[in-house]
Amino acid sequence: MPHPTTLAEWLDHCERLHPKNIDMGLARSEAIKQRLGISFKVPVITVAGTNGKGSTCTMIESIGLQAGYKVGLYIKPHFVHFEERCRVNGAMVSAAELLPHFEAVEQARGDMALTYFEFTTMAILRLLSQAELDMVILEVGLGGRLDTVNVIDADCAVITSIALDHMEYLGPDREAIGREKAAIMRPGKPAVFSDPVPPASVGAYAQEIGADLWQIGRDFNYAGDKQQWGWAGRNKRFNGLAYPTLRGANQLLNASGALAAFEALRDRLPITAQAVRNGLATLELPGRFQIVPGQPTLVLDVAHNPHAVGALFENLDQMGFYPRTHAVLGVMADKDIAAILTRMAPLVDHWHFCDLPIPRAATAQQLKSLHESLALRGPGPVTSACHDNPSEALRAAVDAADPADRIVVFGSFYTVGGVLKDGLPRLTAKHIG
Repeated sequence: MPHPTTLAEWLDHCERLHPKNIDMGLARSEAIKQRLGISFKVPVITVAGTNGKGSTCTMIESIGLQAGYKVGLYIKPHFVHFEERCRVNGAMVSAAELLPHFEAVEQARGDMALTYFEFTTMAILRLLSQAELDMVILEVGLGGRLDTVNVIDADCAVITSIALDHMEYLGPDREAIGREKAAIMRPGKPAVFSDPVPPASVGAYAQEIGADLWQIGRDFNYAGDKQQWGWAGRNKRFNGLAYPTLRGANQLLNASGALAAFEALRDRLPITAQAVRNGLATLELPGRFQIVPGQPTLVLDVAHNPHAVGALFENLDQMGFYPRTHAVLGVMADKDIAAILTRMAPLVDHWHFCDLPIPRAATAQQLKSLHESLALRGPGPVTSACHDNPSEALRAAVDAADPADRIVVFGSFYTVGGVLKDGLPRLTAKHIG
């Protein structure tokens, strides 16, 4: 087989190496880390959680950059280009910068079969470990205990939320899932937990290993009015803060966790109130309750489990009046699809179900059949249709919409990515030319 020479060829190579997409365990990644000598001399913040990881990582990155630090970020998954997963000083790395690190992982693995996630994560970790940085932020992919990112010892662990997702891998309830995610903590190191309804397993694990647990509502908190908000930690306060540019009520929880991480590392990563204000004011993160102005209004959200869809519902419900809501939905088959449909049904007039380019996804026809079997009530008469891909579904929704309506695209990174692949859509309903 020809040796890969482009990033696309390397990614195809990674897809073929292991018979499973997901094969939980750290032994292979630990071996590669040792063989490559990957280590970090700067503070590492590792972020896990069911929902809110990407927002929290981006907030930490943005505040760090505004504070004058050189920041490395590993975030996932990507929407369109793989390179979106790694940023250095706020800029997406190039494919050319990644190639030598893929080559190094290939040489180090020998005949070891790595999963796509293991191979690509080790390549990005190697790149970040060799970059001139002041701090590194690593987003966990699945769970925590057995996720490849957990081969790196975090100087501060952040856990955003615990909800029911990936239960076949992480356990049947929030207590079990919480313990899996808590395993990113390290003895004697700070661990920030920003879930306001914490399962006991997280606190128990922190006590068991001697981690310094920062719990929202006890060690840090926030309060706000319609104009501004404030944050208080163990020894620090930030007042008169503007709301983050990322929309949604849940973003204050994420911002609070980000600020707690900085306070926990204040001896190594001190920040000013101005860095916080500027950092939260300059955030950009696609697909997190992203509102795209147009006619109709477009909302993009990667919500893909009932907990996240519940937050999406609340945010949509607070947007104001729209005559009709059109939903584009594509989702993985292993999700609680019935709960997702049930949660969103009171707001949706027209459903556009779509296929996704991945075997794990439910088909559009499966989604439509399940929706019909649930006999859910909407704001008025409800219609549904099937489409081959997210772009086609969005086009159909635009064709059916009036200028004053709104369209919400949600259910998966693949769904939102499918409508972003040709750039950010700017909608103009046919009724206004």
